[in-house]
Amino acid sequence: MTSTSPPPGLARFNALAEHAALAALHEVCAADAWVRRLLAARPCATVDDLYAASDAATAELTRADLREAMAAHPPIGRPRPGDPASAREQSGMAGAPDGLRAEMLELNLAYQDKFGHVFLVCATGLTGEQMRDAVRERLGNAPEREYEIVRTELGKINRIRLARLVAVEED
Repeated sequence: MTSTSPPPGLARFNALAEHAALAALHEVCAADAWVRRLLAARPCATVDDLYAASDAATAELTRADLREAMAAHPPIGRPRPGDPASAREQSGMAGAPDGLRAEMLELNLAYQDKFGHVFLVCATGLTGEQMRDAVRERLGNAPEREYEIVRTELGKINRIRLARLVAVEED
């Protein structure tokens, strides 16, 4: 089956007025450079084209751009009130015992002290223990290595959020 038109959710995204697309993309990633590159990539013929544009834009982010993106992410274990995306993405911490929550707080602070930014991990599908283990492991990284891991994790998060953005709404 060959189709020349994009799937309905992607067609809806492609058709958004620039200001609406800008707002929607800022919900995906707060880095202005990433948003500008995705806006320039519209219209996308396929969701894979959208993901490829996102991956390319993420690969080109500077350290300042990465910091801008990370500043919009709440620490693991403390999703922003009223932010369903961060609550959903961090759901593995929702039922975590108090001891694990306290440990994550300490690890988040140690990470932020060392690297100067929030610990960023694609938390979707991870348990609280897996998130804790990830921050423990990454605390030993050199800053250059950590920025590359952050870039990879941000790319994963952006893809998940883009998938939600172009998902077909149920009637």
